Amino acid sequence: MTLHLPGADGTLRAYEPRTEPLPALRATSGSAFSSRTVFSAAHVVADPYADTTPDGPAAVDWDATLAFRRHLWSHGLGVAEAMDTAQRGMGLDWPTAAELIRRSAAEARSTGGRIACGVGTDQLTATAATLADVRSAYEEQLAVVEESGAQAILMASRALAATAQGPDDYLEVYGHLLRQAAEPVILHWLGPMFDPALEGYWGSSDLDAATDTFLEVIAAHPDKVDGIKVSLLDAQREIDLRRRLPRGVRCYTGDDFNYPELIAGDEQGFSHALLGIFDPLGPLAAEAVRVLDTGDTDGFRALLDPTVELSRHLFRAPTRYYKTGVVFLAWLAGHQSHFTMVGGLQSARSLPHLARAYELADGLGLFPDPKPAEERMRNLLALYGVNR
Repeated sequence: MTLHLPGADGTLRAYEPRTEPLPALRATSGSAFSSRTVFSAAHVVADPYADTTPDGPAAVDWDATLAFRRHLWSHGLGVAEAMDTAQRGMGLDWPTAAELIRRSAAEARSTGGRIACGVGTDQLTATAATLADVRSAYEEQLAVVEESGAQAILMASRALAATAQGPDDYLEVYGHLLRQAAEPVILHWLGPMFDPALEGYWGSSDLDAATDTFLEVIAAHPDKVDGIKVSLLDAQREIDLRRRLPRGVRCYTGDDFNYPELIAGDEQGFSHALLGIFDPLGPLAAEAVRVLDTGDTDGFRALLDPTVELSRHLFRAPTRYYKTGVVFLAWLAGHQSHFTMVGGLQSARSLPHLARAYELADGLGLFPDPKPAEERMRNLLALYGVNR
């Protein structure tokens, strides 16, 4: 039963796979949480039979992609659709993202699941854009999301980062969009560790100055901001920011390094969640939040704290390639029949990285049936030439 897993130092180490999943993975309930609002940023499943190239059009397996969203909804999690985890800007083009939004929103209506969808400007392919171009691109995507019946998440824009001359341009563009939004939106601040093209967002590389501009946008339109998603991987900065939010505006943590303590909160408040790591952790995360719903913070931390090592491994630098580990674990868990990604990104992480991800996930009991996961890991090792 022993697996020999390659390490970062080039040596093989023996690993004994577990034989039983955690009991929490067997419990399925679609009922909503009472203490926190929790979204999982879900990945897309590529079509492995499509004759395409890394820079060709995205080819999605729609049946498997929507089945994974039903899996998340069945555990009570909301789905954050067409976000970074779905490879926006890394293989998924706008026409495919728009179809994903429409299909997932329709599926959410039919199942009663909660959904929020990303609104960006990634249809802008020209190297030079004006602020008017950025506004128009945002408006086009906002219309698609609102027409689908989903909540909008205003994502950070590469085009705006490249075009804006300073904080005033951000205030103008976001103010324009918030004034016309039909319902309160979630504002998303994605740090450059996830996308280097977003360096200096909100008009400054000084995070204190950027935070002031971000808060100025919210303060001018508090009735149009449901909450903010912060993905800066800095727990104290997120805590400081959420304490400055206007009453009624939520903080959704996007910190995949420090999420247990941020969701648990302190005497002055807590964060809700919109996390990429809740894609592979979905059932376990749902069980932890249900424990938190009872007021048992220690029980919540006991379930979720051990998952941080896996999350930090998947999101290690270069952080933007965390999607590869997420899809890898979905394959091992049986949510899809193959380890293929849009844009060929299954090659973005090394075999030692994937082997460690398997070891950590198996140790946590994340796989509904560990035996098929072990067999798939053996097949991958054999493909790479590791002696079975």
